[in-house]
Amino acid sequence: MTVKTTLSFSDRHHRFLMEKVGQGVFASQSAAVSAALELMIQDEEERSVALAALTDEIRARVETPKDAFLDDDEAFERARARIAAAREA
Repeated sequence: MTVKTTLSFSDRHHRFLMEKVGQGVFASQSAAVSAALELMIQDEEERSVALAALTDEIRARVETPKDAFLDDDEAFERARARIAAAREA
């Protein structure tokens, strides 16, 4: 289903939109706006997945017993080694 609507753009956005249509990047202004909206939808979906994964990881770490914690040196040992190796290269 297609819905007609009226949109207003700043001069900058309108120029950019017209350039992309003129260059043939998009068939029409509507196609360009639709592509932009699809990217926004995709970004929102990816953000939701990332936040859910982060939430799960935080919950898992909260449930980790303290005796299973790593100290700072152990936790960052590999990262420090990679940084040192990169500096020597």
